[in-house]
Amino acid sequence: MKRVLVLLNARAGTLIDAGTDSIVKQIEATLKPRCDSLDIRLLQPRDLPGAIADAALGIHDTVIVGGGDGSVSAAVAAFSGGEKLLGVLPFGTMNLLARDLGMPSDAREAVAALSAVTPHRIDLAEVNGRPFHTLSGLGFFSQIAKAREETRGHPLGRFVGLMLAWFRALRRTAPFTIDIVLAGRRERVSALALLVTNNRFGSDWRRARLDEGILEMHVVEEQGTLTKLKASAALVTGAWRTEQEIRSIVANELIIVNRRRHARASTDGELVRERIPLRYRMLPRALTVLSAKTASP
Repeated sequence: MKRVLVLLNARAGTLIDAGTDSIVKQIEATLKPRCDSLDIRLLQPRDLPGAIADAALGIHDTVIVGGGDGSVSAAVAAFSGGEKLLGVLPFGTMNLLARDLGMPSDAREAVAALSAVTPHRIDLAEVNGRPFHTLSGLGFFSQIAKAREETRGHPLGRFVGLMLAWFRALRRTAPFTIDIVLAGRRERVSALALLVTNNRFGSDWRRARLDEGILEMHVVEEQGTLTKLKASAALVTGAWRTEQEIRSIVANELIIVNRRRHARASTDGELVRERIPLRYRMLPRALTVLSAKTASP
């Protein structure tokens, strides 16, 4: 790392709770011995995407983003296929990519981990030409993303908020008919949920590898109320690998077709209105990231 830029979401709850000034000082103390120049910027959420886009064209060889999965997704899209190093400080709620890169969930421990990170090339996936780092889902997944936004910061805590979001998503989820086009074959499915992941997840919602070079698609087909209840509970708790109602398929490319012109997809935790058909594709080793793991992630 020579020229390092750190972009922090000034409104991130994890950052505020840990003490913004002290975290900034800790970042300076951790990174200055490892680089030639260091620029740390505190930005409002509305200004962060623009700053990330500018950083993709800027002079810094390393950009570290402190925020949630939405901020990380913006950085992934901006840096995909380039040579810049991307680091992640997990200051969001789910922190999907940061977790698989071995970054601690505690803010101070995550900053301390920057003293020992190493660069690794990882895979990305894309939907309709837009890169994403972890997952993209329809049906129940888009509903739970919407419900989580509604219940964020619940006064009774994160667990209660998650359970409330699950109940809301379960109530709102209705069957939808799609055609899945895979390896030239087309299959019509009445589904409750569809999830496409960048590389394979275990039952603990973690990936052993980030460079496996495959997409994995998981489909919950409509088979009545009991299926809806069991499968949605399994998806939330992480028991979905052993749930018979969830079918999993490995691919490099796939297309989702529906009679509608658009669909709501939850991609890396962000609810996005996507144009139909949805075209998913693997982007092998498309991004260089800073990982806290000793072996290749």
